[in-house]
Amino acid sequence: MHFKSTQQKKYISKKFKKMVSDQNGYVSKRVCVVGAGPSGLVAARELKKEGHDVIVLEQKQEIGGQWLYDPNVEDEDPLGKGLIRKVHSGVYASLRVFAPREAMGFPDFPFVVKEGGDCRRHPGHSEYLEYLKDFCEVFGLRDFIRFNTRVEYVGMLNYEGNNGDDIKDLKWIVRSVNLKKQTRKRDDGDEKAAAAVAAEELFDAVVVANGHYCQPYLSPIKGMEDWKRKQMHSHVYRTPDPFKNEVVVVVGNSQSGQDISMELTKMAKEVHFSAKDKSVTEGLLKVISKCSNLHLHPVIDSMYEDGRVVFIDGNSIIADTIIYATGYSYSFPFLDTKGIVKVNDNRVEPLYEHTFPPLLAPSLSFIGIPKMVLLPFFELQAKWIAQVLSGKKKLPSFEQMMISAQEFYHSRDLSSIPKHYTHAIIPYDGFEYCDKYADFSDSPHLEDWKKELVLYSASKYFTDLENFRDSNDHDHKMLQLAQQIYNYTKV
Repeated sequence: MHFKSTQQKKYISKKFKKMVSDQNGYVSKRVCVVGAGPSGLVAARELKKEGHDVIVLEQKQEIGGQWLYDPNVEDEDPLGKGLIRKVHSGVYASLRVFAPREAMGFPDFPFVVKEGGDCRRHPGHSEYLEYLKDFCEVFGLRDFIRFNTRVEYVGMLNYEGNNGDDIKDLKWIVRSVNLKKQTRKRDDGDEKAAAAVAAEELFDAVVVANGHYCQPYLSPIKGMEDWKRKQMHSHVYRTPDPFKNEVVVVVGNSQSGQDISMELTKMAKEVHFSAKDKSVTEGLLKVISKCSNLHLHPVIDSMYEDGRVVFIDGNSIIADTIIYATGYSYSFPFLDTKGIVKVNDNRVEPLYEHTFPPLLAPSLSFIGIPKMVLLPFFELQAKWIAQVLSGKKKLPSFEQMMISAQEFYHSRDLSSIPKHYTHAIIPYDGFEYCDKYADFSDSPHLEDWKKELVLYSASKYFTDLENFRDSNDHDHKMLQLAQQIYNYTKV
């Protein structure tokens, strides 16, 4: 964020400290937040604001989570096998934010143009990381973060599982390892595994904010295990350079799949984009019509040792590389809830309002589970969690929360939404969720002009995929309003 003077930083920090001191009269909990990405950071801020004692455990050396770009992917399993990732971020070098910056910031800390930075309304990932660093600095969040610390285990203390009596005062054991102390070098230069220095602590509550773009999801394809050429998930894609003059198949019609396919056309000999026919947008068809080396195919039927890839329409090609842009699975390898919380076909269940497991609420909560929602949503979710833990807000009974969760799952089933898309929220529904969570925490609703800007960007994405991030032909009254309020950038 571009501050005209340090006085602005001091003002916001002073205001934040006053908010913290005004929480007398409510219960203060010792809370562990797992992860220092956007959702973990705002969780820490809101918990602290509500008067809680907060510790954030972050496995990387810096804040940002998914937005902490890592170009070094050579040592990562290309298909993401195993539960522990060496590379957390799936951000590729050219990635730009999907929503306009006016809607990408927290309401009280707008994502304005940073002096000397990327001034585009849809800036690159590095600009957004700088915004998160500024957010962290202004609110003094680094004081609560332990970096290079991987959470190994989160479990309940003395939980018998017989009835609800032991839930009221439930405590959580959290074991973590300092990654810098896991290995040491001998004098002869060889690395020798050192005994892991593990810390074990007790918390009143745990907020899981480890992100949902880390564990690659792959749908099985006949012959996948026998295909001898290069296969990789888009999680480890960074630039198109390694694919020069190759024949590449990109599987999956995700935003990243479309971005990567368009970028590859500049380096690869041929790019074959495999997608479900009904999911192909007008914008993608326009791009395909302009690129002679970009070809559209239905889903893959089978793969063979000689490099053949056969599609369900009977057509086939010989490919050098297959990139799976097939999304991610929710993964909590450290979490032991005795089977109370499960990931079932990528549905985290049961969760009340995507946040609280009814039987373990409010001592265990998840923030950042919904996909395709705006950052303000996570702030409202964090406010709600913090207020429930302090006693300022109350949750419904266990039975009511379970009924609500089951009714939600049933409504998704009736709408023919596959189970693995349970937490995927389309923009319009996302606004309703923002307003609902605002009501949960007595917070203002998301401004209408922000909603309009996001819906406009989404519509342009479907009709003008190649240029939607650089389009400025929207109603200038909305942009001028944003300019007047926050001085985001010149229209």
